[in-house]
Amino acid sequence: MELQPLLHDLLAAVQAPTQAWSDPEGQIGLTEGRGAQGVYHGDVRVLSGARLAVSGAAPESIGSGTDGPGRVRAVLLARSVDGPGADPTARLERLREVVPGVVTETLTLSCSTAEPVRALLELTVTPDGTPMDRIKSGAPVGAPPAVELVTGGARWRADDEVTAELSAPGARVEVADDGTVRLAWEATAATGAPHVSTWTLAVSDAGGVVTAPRRARPEWATPEVEAADRRLPALLDQALADLGTLRMSARFAPDDVFLAAGAPWFFTLFGRDSLWAARMLLPLGTELAAGTLRTLAALQGERTDPATAEQPGKILHEIRRAELSMPGEGTVLPPVYYGTVDATPLWVCLLHDAWRWGMPADEVEALLPAMERALAWMSDHGDSDGDGFLEYADESGTGLANQGWKDSGDSVQWRAGGLATGPIALAEVQGYAHEAAVAGAALLDAFGRPGAERWRAWAAALAERFREAFWTSDARGPYPGIALDAGKRVVDTVTSNIGHLLGTGLLSADEEAVVAERLAAPDMDSGYGLRTMSTESAGYWPLRYHGGAVWPHDTAIVVQGLARAGHARAAAALAEGLLAAAQDVDDRLPELYGGDARGSVPRLVPYPAACRPQAWSAAAAVSVLGAALGLRPDVPGGTLDVAPPVPAPLGAVSVEGLRLAGRPLSVRVAADGRVEASTDAPVRVRTS
Repeated sequence: MELQPLLHDLLAAVQAPTQAWSDPEGQIGLTEGRGAQGVYHGDVRVLSGARLAVSGAAPESIGSGTDGPGRVRAVLLARSVDGPGADPTARLERLREVVPGVVTETLTLSCSTAEPVRALLELTVTPDGTPMDRIKSGAPVGAPPAVELVTGGARWRADDEVTAELSAPGARVEVADDGTVRLAWEATAATGAPHVSTWTLAVSDAGGVVTAPRRARPEWATPEVEAADRRLPALLDQALADLGTLRMSARFAPDDVFLAAGAPWFFTLFGRDSLWAARMLLPLGTELAAGTLRTLAALQGERTDPATAEQPGKILHEIRRAELSMPGEGTVLPPVYYGTVDATPLWVCLLHDAWRWGMPADEVEALLPAMERALAWMSDHGDSDGDGFLEYADESGTGLANQGWKDSGDSVQWRAGGLATGPIALAEVQGYAHEAAVAGAALLDAFGRPGAERWRAWAAALAERFREAFWTSDARGPYPGIALDAGKRVVDTVTSNIGHLLGTGLLSADEEAVVAERLAAPDMDSGYGLRTMSTESAGYWPLRYHGGAVWPHDTAIVVQGLARAGHARAAAALAEGLLAAAQDVDDRLPELYGGDARGSVPRLVPYPAACRPQAWSAAAAVSVLGAALGLRPDVPGGTLDVAPPVPAPLGAVSVEGLRLAGRPLSVRVAADGRVEASTDAPVRVRTS
């Protein structure tokens, strides 16, 4: 039986486009040829085993964890060479460091004995060349690639374009009959004089579509944060460190940088994920947003192709080096795939928001033709049946069945159970489209281009249609359903999707209040964040990917919407839930986690196959901070409004080193809501 590998208890060292995954003891190895452990470069695993023995015995872990960006450290006991007595006298530290294209491991044997300790350090390395999709599906690996011995190490080809070379100074190197590479060091350690050995795996890739950025410096500022709630600075520190490891460039746009969606499975450009992450980071600068926008615009759709879901003006879903196949699901995605209904309006929203945060006018103007094509896609192609709503349907038969952010096959369910049939018009997508149309109109006006009134009228008509078509009710009153199905019936499940409507302009203030009340109720708020589906729905399950689990980015989007709509208490409760969750996962918020109610379990329950680091989960920390500060910039209009919600969602907060129009911005919010803000950006600061 093929099962997706679990990730929750693995150590990950990541520096895009390279990553290394091991067990908590630092050992890399598979079980019956299956598992996610290994060293990857892009979408190819180049090494599936690196197992260490000390004088014939595996060392025993007494502690391990992340040790900075791209680094993990395991502290191990080497009891096979221990001295007499109860105290451990020999230990081994295993430090693994990843930089783009290179993994280096340092083995340090130390002791506290009267006589030197002599040990044989043996590392068994298993070369690999398995594609990512096969690993994710749980399929067993095939035979290892052929290995060639070279001076001081070994070399192999993982596939036609990826080559790995292993080097180990001072080690004896041999290739075993089973294709593994054996490294051995004769080690002598004395008290105060440890033995140090290293091995390195260098990977070259002639054809990968993504690569490391040309510069090492992140595109965003690193703010200094002081907060009454000490959990917040710790979460932000880890989030920014993780985001730094996800920076990537595309070979077709090498001067621009975006964030890979997440490790290990989504280590590439994703339209929706990369856009949301860049949008959440706008308080730290606009460079990442600009790079993300330009990279995606470079592959904006030009023709209609059902096989790839490409359409004129459409923004892509994901890009890979090769076709992505998901065995057992019948899903086969081409290398460049456009099967997403929301990335295109979100692209427009990001361009508008980046402009308001001070993205240089010439850079914005250069992207306006792409924006006009994106807007046209919404009316000409996004609305496939002419009913005035954006909907999706997989025309290829092998693409994604669901094409919103909840893109699993069972994500759109009826409240009583059962799957909705497509074409599907998702609620939140109509909100994105409304916001994009209004935002696009503002940009057209500002830059003297025609069409603004058309898009304002289009947005107004969409809001009226939504009001008439998407609302339903139950014993607790009215609410928007998650979607309309093929028969234009309201799919009546209560989900987090409706929280994405807040702040888009699609709802009236009274309607936003109804949505806020629904989201604040205990069937949706788990105490660790917002559940994706109400516990009152038949399909709810705390470990269902999109049907009950909690996604940090989803919660952060809703926190921001609640804060802007004036529902501070609901925003504060959800924000506090994310901080509580972060404490339970060493401040590295994963892709998602269980929807169990806080207090009903000893600590947060992991979703065992969740990716981490995940770009929009890490960026959620910045988004929540921004919501708490109440920042509403309008650099083109020459103003910055700072209106934090009352009561303050995060208590007293002081932040220095934010960015507005490329200039420093400092904001201080007292516990009682009093505000101080300063910047030398060309704006007038207005506080409330």
